Amino acid sequence: MTGSHRRVVVRHRRDRQTRRVRWVIAAVVVLLSMGTVQFSTSARAGPQTSFHIGPLTRTYYIAADEVAWNYAPSGTNIITGQQFDATAKKYVQAGPSRIGSIYRKCLYRGYTDASFTHRLQRPADEDYLGFLGPVIRAQVGDTITVTFRNNCSFPASIHPHGVFYDKKNEGAPYNDGRPVRDKAGDSVATRAQYVYTWGVPERAGPGPMDGSSTMWMYHSHVHEVPDTFSGLMGPIEITARGKAHPDGRPNDVDRELFVLYSVMDENSTHYLEAQRRKLAKPPAADDADFQESNKMHSINGYVYGNGPLMTMQLGQRVRWYVMSMGNEGDLHTPHWHGNTVIAAGMRTDTIGLLPGTMVITDMTPDDPGIWLFHCHVTDHVLAGMQTRYQVLTTHQAPTTHQPGPPVLRRNPLSPARTSRTTRASSLSPTRYRPGRLVAQVADSPPTGGTQNRPAPLRTAAAGNPLKTVET
Repeated sequence: MTGSHRRVVVRHRRDRQTRRVRWVIAAVVVLLSMGTVQFSTSARAGPQTSFHIGPLTRTYYIAADEVAWNYAPSGTNIITGQQFDATAKKYVQAGPSRIGSIYRKCLYRGYTDASFTHRLQRPADEDYLGFLGPVIRAQVGDTITVTFRNNCSFPASIHPHGVFYDKKNEGAPYNDGRPVRDKAGDSVATRAQYVYTWGVPERAGPGPMDGSSTMWMYHSHVHEVPDTFSGLMGPIEITARGKAHPDGRPNDVDRELFVLYSVMDENSTHYLEAQRRKLAKPPAADDADFQESNKMHSINGYVYGNGPLMTMQLGQRVRWYVMSMGNEGDLHTPHWHGNTVIAAGMRTDTIGLLPGTMVITDMTPDDPGIWLFHCHVTDHVLAGMQTRYQVLTTHQAPTTHQPGPPVLRRNPLSPARTSRTTRASSLSPTRYRPGRLVAQVADSPPTGGTQNRPAPLRTAAAGNPLKTVET
Protein backbone atom coordinates (compact mmCIF):
# COMPACT_ATOMS: atom_id res chain seq x y z
CA MET A 1 0.00 0.00 0.00
CA THR A 2 1.45 3.32 -1.05
CA GLY A 3 1.82 6.20 1.38
CA SER A 4 -0.82 8.29 -0.36
CA HIS A 5 -3.32 5.42 -0.33
CA ARG A 6 -2.65 4.83 3.39
CA ARG A 7 -3.40 8.48 4.16
CA VAL A 8 -6.72 8.26 2.28
CA VAL A 9 -7.78 5.19 4.32
CA VAL A 10 -6.88 6.92 7.62
CA ARG A 11 -8.89 10.01 6.67
CA HIS A 12 -11.84 7.81 5.69
CA ARG A 13 -11.78 6.08 9.11
CA ARG A 14 -11.55 9.43 10.91
CA ASP A 15 -14.53 10.72 8.94
CA ARG A 16 -16.60 7.69 9.95
CA GLN A 17 -15.62 8.10 13.60
CA THR A 18 -16.49 11.81 13.47
CA ARG A 19 -19.92 10.99 11.99
CA ARG A 20 -20.53 8.42 14.75
CA VAL A 21 -19.61 10.93 17.45
CA ARG A 22 -21.92 13.52 15.90
CA TRP A 23 -24.81 11.01 15.80
CA VAL A 24 -24.23 10.07 19.45
CA ILE A 25 -24.16 13.74 20.51
CA ALA A 26 -27.34 14.44 18.53
CA ALA A 27 -29.09 11.45 20.14
CA VAL A 28 -28.09 12.58 23.63
CA VAL A 29 -29.36 16.10 22.95
CA VAL A 30 -32.70 14.72 21.71
CA LEU A 31 -33.11 12.47 24.75
CA LEU A 32 -32.26 15.28 27.16
CA SER A 33 -34.63 17.69 25.47
CA MET A 34 -37.47 15.16 25.72
CA GLY A 35 -37.19 15.46 29.48
CA THR A 36 -38.87 18.87 29.43
CA VAL A 37 -41.29 18.66 26.52
CA GLN A 38 -45.03 18.62 26.98
CA PHE A 39 -47.07 16.76 24.37
CA SER A 40 -50.73 17.64 24.04
CA THR A 41 -53.54 17.73 21.52
CA SER A 42 -55.38 20.92 20.71
CA ALA A 43 -58.36 21.73 22.92
CA ARG A 44 -60.41 21.98 19.75
CA ALA A 45 -59.52 18.41 18.80
CA GLY A 46 -61.42 16.93 21.72
CA PRO A 47 -60.37 15.65 25.17
CA GLN A 48 -56.83 16.46 26.20
CA THR A 49 -54.44 13.52 25.92
CA SER A 50 -51.23 14.98 27.28
CA PHE A 51 -48.37 13.80 29.44
CA HIS A 52 -45.36 15.47 30.99
CA ILE A 53 -41.78 14.31 31.23
CA GLY A 54 -39.60 16.38 33.51
CA PRO A 55 -40.08 19.68 35.33
CA LEU A 56 -42.38 22.44 34.13
CA THR A 57 -42.84 26.13 34.75
CA ARG A 58 -46.48 26.63 35.77
CA THR A 59 -47.70 30.17 35.26
CA TYR A 60 -50.72 31.68 37.01
CA TYR A 61 -52.44 35.06 36.68
CA ILE A 62 -54.08 36.10 39.94
CA ALA A 63 -55.62 39.45 40.88
CA ALA A 64 -56.84 40.82 44.19
CA ASP A 65 -60.35 42.16 43.52
CA GLU A 66 -62.76 44.02 45.78
CA VAL A 67 -66.23 42.49 46.10
CA ALA A 68 -69.28 42.59 48.36
CA TRP A 69 -69.41 39.11 49.90
CA ASN A 70 -72.59 37.56 51.33
CA TYR A 71 -71.97 34.95 54.04
CA ALA A 72 -75.63 33.82 53.96
CA PRO A 73 -76.99 34.40 50.44
CA SER A 74 -80.10 32.20 50.89
CA GLY A 75 -81.41 34.27 53.80
CA THR A 76 -82.18 31.08 55.73
CA ASN A 77 -80.48 28.44 57.87
CA ILE A 78 -79.83 25.69 55.32
CA ILE A 79 -78.72 23.25 58.04
CA THR A 80 -82.07 23.34 59.86
CA GLY A 81 -84.16 24.17 56.80
CA GLN A 82 -85.80 26.98 58.78
CA GLN A 83 -85.56 30.72 59.20
CA PHE A 84 -82.70 32.10 61.27
CA ASP A 85 -83.29 31.94 65.03
CA ALA A 86 -82.41 34.69 67.51
CA THR A 87 -78.80 33.50 67.87
CA ALA A 88 -78.22 33.38 64.12
CA LYS A 89 -79.83 36.78 63.58
CA LYS A 90 -77.21 38.30 65.85
CA TYR A 91 -74.70 37.57 63.06
CA VAL A 92 -76.64 37.71 59.80
CA GLN A 93 -79.53 40.18 60.22
CA ALA A 94 -78.95 43.71 58.94
CA GLY A 95 -80.43 46.70 60.73
CA PRO A 96 -79.91 50.37 61.57
CA SER A 97 -76.96 49.44 63.80
CA ARG A 98 -75.92 46.12 62.26
CA ILE A 99 -74.17 45.27 59.00
CA GLY A 100 -75.74 41.82 58.58
CA SER A 101 -74.28 39.15 56.30
CA ILE A 102 -72.78 41.25 53.46
CA TYR A 103 -69.27 42.63 53.90
CA ARG A 104 -66.76 44.24 51.61
CA LYS A 105 -63.86 41.84 50.89
CA CYS A 106 -60.70 41.66 48.82
CA LEU A 107 -60.32 38.24 47.17
CA TYR A 108 -57.74 36.48 45.00
CA ARG A 109 -59.23 35.49 41.62
CA GLY A 110 -57.81 33.76 38.55
CA TYR A 111 -57.51 35.36 35.09
CA THR A 112 -56.62 34.10 31.64
CA ASP A 113 -53.48 36.19 31.03
CA ALA A 114 -51.45 39.18 32.17
CA SER A 115 -53.90 41.69 30.67
CA PHE A 116 -56.33 40.78 33.49
CA THR A 117 -59.33 41.59 31.32
CA HIS A 118 -61.02 38.16 31.37
CA ARG A 119 -61.75 36.34 34.61
CA LEU A 120 -62.42 32.62 34.48
CA GLN A 121 -65.57 31.24 36.06
CA ARG A 122 -65.40 28.19 38.30
CA PRO A 123 -67.03 24.95 37.17
CA ALA A 124 -70.06 23.94 39.21
CA ASP A 125 -68.19 21.29 41.21
CA GLU A 126 -65.76 23.94 42.50
CA ASP A 127 -68.30 26.58 43.54
CA TYR A 128 -67.95 25.25 47.09
CA LEU A 129 -64.50 26.98 47.27
CA GLY A 130 -66.34 30.20 48.06
CA PHE A 131 -64.01 33.10 48.76
CA LEU A 132 -60.80 31.05 48.64
CA GLY A 133 -58.29 32.05 45.98
CA PRO A 134 -57.47 29.80 43.00
CA VAL A 135 -55.76 26.50 43.84
CA ILE A 136 -52.10 26.78 42.84
CA ARG A 137 -50.85 23.34 41.77
CA ALA A 138 -47.39 22.01 40.95
CA GLN A 139 -45.29 18.85 41.01
CA VAL A 140 -41.99 18.45 42.84
CA GLY A 141 -39.29 19.76 40.50
CA ASP A 142 -41.53 22.37 38.88
CA THR A 143 -41.26 26.16 39.02
CA ILE A 144 -44.29 28.34 39.83
CA THR A 145 -44.67 31.88 38.51
CA VAL A 146 -47.57 34.06 39.60
CA THR A 147 -48.29 37.34 37.84
CA PHE A 148 -50.16 39.28 40.51
CA ARG A 149 -52.26 42.40 40.02
CA ASN A 150 -53.57 44.35 42.98
CA ASN A 151 -56.98 45.87 42.27
CA CYS A 152 -57.77 46.53 45.93
CA SER A 153 -57.67 49.86 47.73
CA PHE A 154 -54.72 48.93 49.97
CA PRO A 155 -51.24 47.47 49.30
CA ALA A 156 -51.23 43.68 49.04
CA SER A 157 -48.90 40.80 48.23
CA ILE A 158 -48.77 37.02 47.80
CA HIS A 159 -46.71 35.21 50.43
CA PRO A 160 -46.50 31.41 49.97
CA HIS A 161 -45.94 28.72 52.56
CA GLY A 162 -43.74 25.68 51.96
CA VAL A 163 -42.25 26.38 48.53
CA PHE A 164 -38.76 27.81 47.86
CA TYR A 165 -38.38 31.57 47.37
CA ASP A 166 -35.68 34.22 47.60
CA LYS A 167 -36.18 37.62 49.24
CA LYS A 168 -37.55 39.20 46.05
CA ASN A 169 -40.33 36.61 45.96
CA GLU A 170 -41.26 36.35 49.65
CA GLY A 171 -44.12 38.86 49.61
CA ALA A 172 -43.62 39.90 53.24
CA PRO A 173 -42.13 43.24 54.40
CA TYR A 174 -40.05 43.28 57.56
CA ASN A 175 -36.57 44.32 58.67
CA ASP A 176 -34.53 41.66 56.89
CA GLY A 177 -31.51 43.76 55.99
CA ARG A 178 -32.25 43.68 52.27
CA PRO A 179 -31.94 46.74 49.97
CA VAL A 180 -35.03 48.51 48.68
CA ARG A 181 -34.58 47.01 45.20
CA ASP A 182 -35.34 43.56 46.67
CA LYS A 183 -38.58 44.66 48.32
CA ALA A 184 -40.89 45.55 45.43
CA GLY A 185 -42.82 42.29 45.83
CA ASP A 186 -43.26 42.76 49.57
CA SER A 187 -45.95 45.39 49.05
CA VAL A 188 -47.67 45.77 45.67
CA ALA A 189 -49.43 49.11 45.36
CA THR A 190 -53.02 49.52 44.22
CA ARG A 191 -53.32 48.91 40.44
CA ALA A 192 -49.76 47.62 40.17
CA GLN A 193 -48.47 44.22 39.00
CA TYR A 194 -45.64 42.01 40.15
CA VAL A 195 -44.31 38.59 39.13
CA TYR A 196 -43.44 36.08 41.86
CA THR A 197 -41.30 33.00 41.14
CA TRP A 198 -41.14 30.02 43.51
CA GLY A 199 -39.25 26.75 43.30
CA VAL A 200 -40.73 23.36 44.21
CA PRO A 201 -37.93 21.25 45.73
CA GLU A 202 -38.40 17.88 47.44
CA ARG A 203 -38.88 19.56 50.83
CA ALA A 204 -41.96 21.35 49.44
CA GLY A 205 -43.56 18.04 48.49
CA PRO A 206 -45.14 15.21 50.50
CA GLY A 207 -43.23 13.95 53.53
CA PRO A 208 -42.76 10.37 54.76
CA MET A 209 -46.22 10.23 56.37
CA ASP A 210 -48.03 12.06 53.56
CA GLY A 211 -49.75 10.56 50.59
CA SER A 212 -49.02 11.57 47.00
CA SER A 213 -49.68 15.27 47.63
CA THR A 214 -49.42 17.89 50.33
CA MET A 215 -51.02 21.25 51.06
CA TRP A 216 -49.66 24.72 51.69
CA MET A 217 -51.34 28.10 51.64
CA TYR A 218 -50.74 31.59 50.29
CA HIS A 219 -51.95 34.92 51.62
CA SER A 220 -51.21 38.62 51.66
CA HIS A 221 -48.56 39.62 54.19
CA VAL A 222 -48.24 43.42 53.88
CA HIS A 223 -50.38 43.88 56.99
CA GLU A 224 -51.15 40.23 57.63
CA VAL A 225 -54.03 40.55 60.10
CA PRO A 226 -56.30 42.95 58.15
CA ASP A 227 -55.13 41.46 54.83
CA THR A 228 -56.23 37.93 55.66
CA PHE A 229 -59.41 38.95 57.49
CA SER A 230 -60.24 40.99 54.38
CA GLY A 231 -60.15 37.71 52.44
CA LEU A 232 -56.74 37.34 50.78
CA MET A 233 -56.08 33.61 51.24
CA GLY A 234 -55.77 30.59 48.97
CA PRO A 235 -54.45 26.97 48.86
CA ILE A 236 -51.34 25.47 47.27
CA GLU A 237 -51.15 21.78 46.34
CA ILE A 238 -47.80 20.08 45.68
CA THR A 239 -47.78 16.56 44.24
CA ALA A 240 -44.89 14.11 44.49
CA ARG A 241 -42.57 13.79 41.51
CA GLY A 242 -44.02 11.44 38.90
CA LYS A 243 -47.44 11.20 40.59
CA ALA A 244 -49.24 14.14 38.99
CA HIS A 245 -51.73 14.57 36.19
CA PRO A 246 -50.77 17.21 33.59
CA ASP A 247 -52.54 19.91 35.62
CA GLY A 248 -50.64 19.00 38.80
CA ARG A 249 -53.38 17.03 40.57
CA PRO A 250 -52.32 13.70 42.12
CA ASN A 251 -53.05 10.79 39.79
CA ASP A 252 -54.21 8.47 42.59
CA VAL A 253 -57.03 10.76 43.79
CA ASP A 254 -60.49 11.00 42.21
CA ARG A 255 -61.88 14.05 44.03
CA GLU A 256 -60.22 16.90 45.90
CA LEU A 257 -61.83 19.31 48.35
CA PHE A 258 -60.17 22.41 49.86
CA VAL A 259 -61.78 23.81 53.00
CA LEU A 260 -61.02 26.84 55.20
CA TYR A 261 -62.40 26.98 58.75
CA SER A 262 -62.07 30.53 60.05
CA VAL A 263 -63.85 32.98 62.32
CA MET A 264 -63.59 35.93 59.95
CA ASP A 265 -63.27 38.90 62.27
CA GLU A 266 -64.71 41.68 60.15
CA ASN A 267 -63.79 44.15 62.91
CA SER A 268 -60.16 43.68 61.86
CA THR A 269 -60.48 44.18 58.08
CA HIS A 270 -59.49 47.17 55.98
CA TYR A 271 -63.18 47.96 55.32
CA LEU A 272 -65.16 47.72 58.58
CA GLU A 273 -64.93 51.36 59.66
CA ALA A 274 -66.31 52.64 56.34
CA GLN A 275 -69.22 50.19 56.59
CA ARG A 276 -69.93 51.11 60.21
CA ARG A 277 -70.17 54.81 59.38
CA LYS A 278 -72.73 54.13 56.64
CA LEU A 279 -75.20 52.53 59.07
CA ALA A 280 -78.34 54.51 59.85
CA LYS A 281 -77.51 54.40 63.57
CA PRO A 282 -73.84 53.49 63.75
CA PRO A 283 -72.86 52.03 67.13
CA ALA A 284 -69.59 52.83 68.83
CA ALA A 285 -66.69 51.00 67.20
CA ASP A 286 -65.87 49.29 70.51
CA ASP A 287 -69.45 48.24 71.28
CA ALA A 288 -69.12 44.58 72.39
CA ASP A 289 -72.37 43.37 70.81
CA PHE A 290 -71.56 45.11 67.53
CA GLN A 291 -68.11 43.56 67.46
CA GLU A 292 -69.51 40.08 68.15
CA SER A 293 -72.02 40.48 65.31
CA ASN A 294 -69.11 41.00 62.91
CA LYS A 295 -67.38 37.69 63.71
CA MET A 296 -68.47 35.40 60.91
CA HIS A 297 -67.90 31.75 61.87
CA SER A 298 -67.49 30.53 58.34
CA ILE A 299 -66.46 27.60 56.17
CA ASN A 300 -65.08 28.84 52.84
CA GLY A 301 -66.88 32.12 53.51
CA TYR A 302 -70.36 30.77 54.30
CA VAL A 303 -72.34 30.35 57.53
CA TYR A 304 -75.27 28.11 58.49
CA GLY A 305 -74.79 25.79 55.52
CA ASN A 306 -75.17 28.49 52.88
CA GLY A 307 -72.24 27.28 50.78
CA PRO A 308 -72.75 25.15 47.67
CA LEU A 309 -72.88 21.42 48.45
CA MET A 310 -69.57 19.55 48.28
CA THR A 311 -70.15 16.38 46.26
CA MET A 312 -68.37 13.08 45.56
CA GLN A 313 -69.21 9.62 44.28
CA LEU A 314 -69.60 6.50 46.40
CA GLY A 315 -66.27 4.66 46.57
CA GLN A 316 -64.19 7.48 45.11
CA ARG A 317 -60.72 8.24 46.44
CA VAL A 318 -61.38 11.62 48.05
CA ARG A 319 -58.69 13.88 49.50
CA TRP A 320 -59.66 16.69 51.87
CA TYR A 321 -57.26 19.62 52.35
CA VAL A 322 -58.41 21.48 55.48
CA MET A 323 -56.83 24.70 56.79
CA SER A 324 -57.45 27.45 59.31
CA MET A 325 -56.46 31.08 59.78
CA GLY A 326 -57.34 33.64 62.43
CA ASN A 327 -56.74 34.29 66.12
CA GLU A 328 -57.05 32.48 69.46
CA GLY A 329 -60.72 31.80 68.71
CA ASP A 330 -59.76 29.71 65.70
CA LEU A 331 -59.31 26.41 67.51
CA HIS A 332 -61.43 24.10 65.37
CA THR A 333 -62.43 20.44 65.34
CA PRO A 334 -63.89 19.69 61.90
CA HIS A 335 -66.11 16.60 62.10
CA TRP A 336 -67.55 14.51 59.26
CA HIS A 337 -70.90 12.81 59.75
CA GLY A 338 -71.54 9.54 57.91
CA ASN A 339 -68.00 8.63 56.82
CA THR A 340 -64.49 8.40 58.24
CA VAL A 341 -61.09 9.63 57.10
CA ILE A 342 -57.43 8.70 57.45
CA ALA A 343 -55.32 11.53 58.91
CA ALA A 344 -51.59 11.01 59.61
CA GLY A 345 -52.11 7.27 59.33
CA MET A 346 -54.95 7.17 61.86
CA ARG A 347 -58.65 6.47 61.34
CA THR A 348 -60.89 9.25 62.62
CA ASP A 349 -63.94 11.36 61.86
CA THR A 350 -62.69 14.52 63.62
CA ILE A 351 -59.45 16.46 63.22
CA GLY A 352 -57.89 19.39 65.09
CA LEU A 353 -56.90 22.73 63.55
CA LEU A 354 -54.99 25.71 64.88
CA PRO A 355 -54.59 29.10 63.16
CA GLY A 356 -52.22 28.86 60.20
CA THR A 357 -52.22 25.04 60.14
CA MET A 358 -53.17 22.59 57.40
CA VAL A 359 -54.37 18.96 57.70
CA ILE A 360 -54.78 16.47 54.85
CA THR A 361 -57.16 13.52 55.12
CA ASP A 362 -58.19 10.72 52.76
CA MET A 363 -61.73 9.37 52.55
CA THR A 364 -63.28 6.50 50.64
CA PRO A 365 -66.98 7.22 51.20
CA ASP A 366 -69.13 4.13 51.70
CA ASP A 367 -72.28 5.76 53.07
CA PRO A 368 -74.37 7.68 50.52
CA GLY A 369 -76.47 10.69 51.40
CA ILE A 370 -76.18 14.31 52.51
CA TRP A 371 -74.01 14.62 55.60
CA LEU A 372 -73.08 17.34 58.07
CA PHE A 373 -69.51 18.69 58.12
CA HIS A 374 -69.02 21.12 60.99
CA CYS A 375 -66.80 22.41 63.77
CA HIS A 376 -67.47 20.59 67.05
CA VAL A 377 -66.64 23.62 69.23
CA THR A 378 -70.07 24.42 70.68
CA ASP A 379 -69.84 28.21 70.36
CA HIS A 380 -68.84 27.79 66.73
CA VAL A 381 -71.78 25.46 66.02
CA LEU A 382 -74.24 28.03 67.40
CA ALA A 383 -72.59 30.81 65.37
CA GLY A 384 -73.03 28.91 62.09
CA MET A 385 -69.74 27.08 61.39
CA GLN A 386 -71.56 24.24 59.63
CA THR A 387 -71.84 22.97 56.08
CA ARG A 388 -72.76 19.74 54.26
CA TYR A 389 -71.30 17.27 51.78
CA GLN A 390 -73.08 14.74 49.59
CA VAL A 391 -72.03 11.21 48.68
CA LEU A 392 -73.72 10.28 45.40
CA THR A 393 -74.48 6.81 44.14
CA THR A 394 -73.69 5.89 40.54
CA HIS A 395 -75.52 8.11 38.02
CA GLN A 396 -77.17 10.11 40.83
CA ALA A 397 -77.38 13.85 40.15
CA PRO A 398 -76.24 16.25 42.90
CA THR A 399 -78.94 17.79 45.06
CA THR A 400 -79.85 21.22 43.69
CA HIS A 401 -81.86 22.81 46.50
CA GLN A 402 -78.86 24.51 48.06
CA PRO A 403 -78.54 28.24 47.27
CA GLY A 404 -76.52 29.45 44.35
CA PRO A 405 -73.57 31.80 44.63
CA PRO A 406 -74.34 35.27 45.94
CA VAL A 407 -74.50 38.26 43.65
CA LEU A 408 -71.46 40.51 43.57
CA ARG A 409 -72.13 44.18 44.13
CA ARG A 410 -69.54 46.72 43.05
CA ASN A 411 -67.63 48.40 45.83
CA PRO A 412 -69.24 51.85 46.21
CA LEU A 413 -65.95 53.20 47.56
CA SER A 414 -64.30 52.44 44.23
CA PRO A 415 -66.77 53.25 41.40
CA ALA A 416 -66.09 51.79 38.00
CA ARG A 417 -64.16 53.88 35.51
CA THR A 418 -62.68 53.09 32.15
CA SER A 419 -59.46 51.19 32.77
CA ARG A 420 -56.29 52.45 31.16
CA THR A 421 -52.94 50.70 31.68
CA THR A 422 -49.39 51.59 30.94
CA ARG A 423 -47.52 50.03 28.08
CA ALA A 424 -45.88 47.50 30.41
CA SER A 425 -49.24 45.97 31.36
CA SER A 426 -49.93 44.99 27.75
CA LEU A 427 -46.74 43.02 27.28
CA SER A 428 -46.99 39.32 26.53
CA PRO A 429 -46.61 37.07 29.61
CA THR A 430 -43.26 35.69 28.36
CA ARG A 431 -41.67 39.16 28.61
CA TYR A 432 -42.36 39.55 32.31
CA ARG A 433 -39.25 39.03 34.40
CA PRO A 434 -39.61 37.24 37.75
CA GLY A 435 -39.03 39.34 40.82
CA ARG A 436 -39.72 42.64 39.12
CA LEU A 437 -42.39 45.33 39.38
CA VAL A 438 -43.92 45.18 35.93
CA ALA A 439 -46.70 47.74 35.72
CA GLN A 440 -48.46 50.61 37.39
CA VAL A 441 -52.09 50.58 36.27
CA ALA A 442 -53.87 53.88 35.96
CA ASP A 443 -57.49 53.32 36.86
CA SER A 444 -60.03 50.77 38.02
CA PRO A 445 -60.10 46.97 38.35
CA PRO A 446 -60.79 45.07 35.09
CA THR A 447 -64.14 43.89 33.94
CA GLY A 448 -65.00 40.24 33.78
CA GLY A 449 -68.40 39.58 35.27
CA THR A 450 -70.16 40.59 38.47
CA GLN A 451 -70.74 37.27 40.18
CA ASN A 452 -69.08 36.70 43.53
CA ARG A 453 -67.30 33.57 42.32
CA PRO A 454 -63.48 33.57 42.38
CA ALA A 455 -62.18 31.72 39.34
CA PRO A 456 -60.30 28.41 39.65
CA LEU A 457 -57.35 27.11 37.68
CA ARG A 458 -58.81 24.66 35.21
CA THR A 459 -57.42 22.24 32.67
CA ALA A 460 -55.98 23.59 29.44
CA ALA A 461 -58.89 22.12 27.49
CA ALA A 462 -61.24 24.35 29.48
CA GLY A 463 -59.18 27.53 29.15
CA ASN A 464 -57.04 27.43 32.26
CA PRO A 465 -55.06 30.41 33.60
CA LEU A 466 -52.47 27.71 34.38
CA LYS A 467 -50.05 27.44 31.48
CA THR A 468 -47.16 24.99 31.30
CA VAL A 469 -43.89 26.17 29.82
CA GLU A 470 -40.89 24.10 28.90
CA THR A 471 -37.85 24.60 31.14
